[in-house]
Amino acid sequence: MTADDKSSPPAGRLVAVSLDEASIGRSNPDVEHERAIAIYDLLEENVFAPEGHDASAYALHLGIAENRLAFDIRDADGAPIVVHMLSLSPFRRIVKDYFLICESYYQAIRTASPRQIEAIDMGRRGLHDEGSQLLMERLKSKVHVDFGTARRLFTLICVLHWKG
Repeated sequence: MTADDKSSPPAGRLVAVSLDEASIGRSNPDVEHERAIAIYDLLEENVFAPEGHDASAYALHLGIAENRLAFDIRDADGAPIVVHMLSLSPFRRIVKDYFLICESYYQAIRTASPRQIEAIDMGRRGLHDEGSQLLMERLKSKVHVDFGTARRLFTLICVLHWKG
């Protein structure tokens, strides 16, 4: 084993993702669209490897339980591996701000100039990136994910927060 082998992340990926339907509030078509795209994109391309496990394929069920974010991780056959419970507190401000700017963005795409839409979208992407970085930090030492995977997971976390 070379030094490079020690630093390379473990191989692993999500092959199934589901959201706890009881955790999801009423949503609008824009939110449902974001949810569907995030799950599709997540399954198409992701890096997901729980620490201490060497399977190559995982199933993830996301939900909110006891005011915490639940990452229920299983192997591809559905056998339980681990459940990580993360406090929602660190995400509250980012998710709230993200919802506000998304609402502005959806209104803007109907009536605003391309320049205004671009400015709002840059802010929206910036908040999304901030939430994704926070998620990577919170999962550190629990689950290895790359930035693209964290972005799609953050979208799903926002869907779980949406109350309609």
